[in-house]
Amino acid sequence: MEFATDSLRWTREPESFLIAPDKIEIVTKSRTDLWQRTYYHFQNDNAPVLQMETAEPFFSFVVRTDFTESHHRFDQCGVVMYLDSENWLKASVEYENEEFQHLGSVVTNNGYSDWATTEIPASVKSMWYRLSRREDDFCLECSQDGARFRQMRICHLHKGNGPVRFGVYACSPEDSSFKAVFTRMALLPCQWQAHTGQAPDA
Repeated sequence: MEFATDSLRWTREPESFLIAPDKIEIVTKSRTDLWQRTYYHFQNDNAPVLQMETAEPFFSFVVRTDFTESHHRFDQCGVVMYLDSENWLKASVEYENEEFQHLGSVVTNNGYSDWATTEIPASVKSMWYRLSRREDDFCLECSQDGARFRQMRICHLHKGNGPVRFGVYACSPEDSSFKAVFTRMALLPCQWQAHTGQAPDA
């Protein structure tokens, strides 16, 4: 299995984008987002998503994001696994202000999203992500150099036990627009190793 940009398909094609063998660019449109219900009570499901499909139960997808142009609250771009409007996950850096931004992930199961974050300096303008699959469980990792990845989250998708779609996304939930750039995209054998510690209860 290889990652090839000509195998990617849009869910909600943006007005402005570029797809090359080694680079993807998405220019976001204002008032676009992915979120379902929790806390805010609204349902936003209009962000552009570019993905490929696979039934492979074990793999890792790596991508480098550049968001130098992000400048407005909640501007974001990152890795995504979008199955349908109520079942998906994403990881990204969301701009907050001139001092800090949120590095985090959202997992949405059966129409309810959560958001786990940590603050990082606003001066950070690129981030690598690694999305790994072990059947219907997933691991999200991030890296600033593409070499040393740190775990962000381990999660489960209730509808993640069959063919899945994964790739990249970008959006601007408020009145903003910026260019998100994705490079160094690769599919690898699963880098998230099988658990070898405590055995499950009998």
